[in-house]
Amino acid sequence: MPSGIVYIKKIPLLVFVLVCTVVTGGPFLWVASLSLRTTPEIFSHPYGFPFHPHLNKFVSAWTHSNYGQYFCNSTVVVVTAVLIVTLLGALASYGFARYPFRGNRALRFLILSGLMLPPQMLILALFQIMFSLGLYNSLTGLVIVYVATQLPMTIYLLEGFFAHIPQDLFDAAKLDGYGDFEIFWKIALPIGVPAVFTAGLLNFILLWNEFLYAVVLLTDNSKRTLPIGIMFFMGGHEIDVGMLATGAMITILPVLLLYSCFSDAMIKGMTAGAVR
Repeated sequence: MPSGIVYIKKIPLLVFVLVCTVVTGGPFLWVASLSLRTTPEIFSHPYGFPFHPHLNKFVSAWTHSNYGQYFCNSTVVVVTAVLIVTLLGALASYGFARYPFRGNRALRFLILSGLMLPPQMLILALFQIMFSLGLYNSLTGLVIVYVATQLPMTIYLLEGFFAHIPQDLFDAAKLDGYGDFEIFWKIALPIGVPAVFTAGLLNFILLWNEFLYAVVLLTDNSKRTLPIGIMFFMGGHEIDVGMLATGAMITILPVLLLYSCFSDAMIKGMTAGAVR
């Protein structure tokens, strides 16, 4: 087939990719531009380029708006929750995939049914539970809520991968005298590192941007996470559009850098189970 015809057939795909890039990347680039400009500059030229970037705005937003505390709270809560939910999800998905037992399907359906419930339906019940346990307005309570809400998705992502690991590996390990937990830690988990890493990265991105549970379950200013901090930051800077954009960029940059560094590993992990 002539190369010209092949190129013509790729034009619709290229156009689709270009449109998606503009739709998704355009708002981010605009906010990034706003974050480097002052409000008077923005009002005079809303879509202008930051020829003279004001990098000191990031220092001002960090030091004068309690962003350091918010960033620390988000890091502690999200990292702790991701580690716990990834470990529990790996153990549970491995058990569902490799050890058939009576009630396996019913228990799996009960856990995965959490994927069908919107957060708005759970928030009142979670508020009552956290309040009765004395965990309301605490970072520990928020970690528990994050683990509980993200566990179904983690199990769903990892179960398919563990189910595709050849049974011969487990049979050989049992012949070598390995116990069930030894097989998981020394064989299944090392093989499943790409999928486990992908599940952890997805959980991190989702929880870093989580707003609803945090705004309902946390009230003290010293315990707020970044999404809640940006809300109050917006309330204190309703007219200062430039500082609003700067605060938004402080929230966006960690996730953007994380995804930029590990996007390839994330894609490989999502397809590893099917490939195996």
